[in-house]
Amino acid sequence: MISIKLIAIDIDGTLVNSAKKLTSGVRKTIAQAKSRGIKVVICTGRPLAGVQSLLEQLSLANQPDQYVISFGGAMIQATDGKQIALKPISYENYLDLEFLARKKQLHFHALSQNKIYTANRDIGHYTVYESRLVNLEIAYRTPEELRGVQLVKGMFIDDESKLSQAMQDWQPFAALEKELVFTKSAPFYLEANAQGVNKGSALKTLGETLQLRPSEMMAIGDENNDLSMIEIAGLGVAMENAIPIVKQAADVITTDNDHDGVAQAIKEYAL
Repeated sequence: MISIKLIAIDIDGTLVNSAKKLTSGVRKTIAQAKSRGIKVVICTGRPLAGVQSLLEQLSLANQPDQYVISFGGAMIQATDGKQIALKPISYENYLDLEFLARKKQLHFHALSQNKIYTANRDIGHYTVYESRLVNLEIAYRTPEELRGVQLVKGMFIDDESKLSQAMQDWQPFAALEKELVFTKSAPFYLEANAQGVNKGSALKTLGETLQLRPSEMMAIGDENNDLSMIEIAGLGVAMENAIPIVKQAADVITTDNDHDGVAQAIKEYAL
């Protein structure tokens, strides 16, 4: 059996429990993995600022040889901030997404590396939620004012029922899929990245940078946006609380995020 040299871990519903906290069991097990030279890579839709506290708790912060995959795979960085890869959306992509949001009457915002931008004067509830979650300020800007701003991804953010209803007519979204990829990362989030961006492709790129084969990687997740990395990794692990499609794609299923599922998977398959 090939030894695991890199463990890619999603955050919400995976690394942290339902209270959005790291448990002592998960912290201790990740410390054990790190002490054995295993790279522990947080793979998230959040920017680096939104994972800084977790990195500090895991003793992974501000290090040139520890890594984060952020913005759903659009960015790969060392935890000291050094950029390895970035694939943002274009300004034209942003305009198309903003127009579609208005047509569908959905709240929408776009993220740069250090700010959340919204053109909604009535700032959406989930924009405020995202701001607190990822530790980024919100800025109101008209679409014209965002010309020249590097935007990494866009997010349709609205109540689950409203977002689901808007997605039933997929044709307007499909018209943009030559340049964009859409991923449902939460019941109230539909994320838009540049075409080809996902956690799996970013994990593959990071593996090549570190000269690691997919067979030497473990990926742990629970949601649709984790599917690509679970399929690419040699050992794909689904949380017990994962959605059905992730469980079907995974090689194994661990316990849920309120019962140290990440720690159990690492102990059983990597240590």
